[in-house]
Amino acid sequence: MFQDGRRLRTEGFTVKATMKNSVVAGPPAAGAFRERPSRPTTFRKFYERGEFPMALEHNTKGNHIAWKVEIEKLDYHHYLPLFFDGLCETVHPYEFFARQGVHDMLEHGGSKIQPVIPQLIIPIKNALNTRNRQVICTTLKVLQHLVMSGDMVGEALVPYYRQILPILNIFKNMNTQGGRRLPSNPGIRH
Repeated sequence: MFQDGRRLRTEGFTVKATMKNSVVAGPPAAGAFRERPSRPTTFRKFYERGEFPMALEHNTKGNHIAWKVEIEKLDYHHYLPLFFDGLCETVHPYEFFARQGVHDMLEHGGSKIQPVIPQLIIPIKNALNTRNRQVICTTLKVLQHLVMSGDMVGEALVPYYRQILPILNIFKNMNTQGGRRLPSNPGIRH
């Protein structure tokens, strides 16, 4: 309860809220868009132990991954879920290796990708649940690449929509421009 001038600021659903000179304060924010802290990922643990067959290579075009083994010979059931788990990372070099490793494996995976789809759902869901905008955008780009990476991969994701889509539903209207929310239909005036 705060008093400024002649108006009394009160919380809702109280006796004071019914008084003539009172102003009811709104409810606190629910925090649906607030970033969630991410736990240490399995990807980070494996990277720090040096268990990935890759290294960072610098050249004039920028950084890229130098694979110590041919990507086609990797065990996709083991490595692809680990790289997807690394999508939650926001710190260099973990973020770079996870993102680039996923794209490289999807580029060369072919028919090895579809059987691994059920193991990728939890890492995808964890990445989206961080509610970090950078992580969500990266995960959406990876999902686009995943769907285009092989035959029937998009169809294999359909049973898991109930786990992936709810977090996207929260952010679907967060398209802003210049700090303002864009109107849903600019032709209609209210």
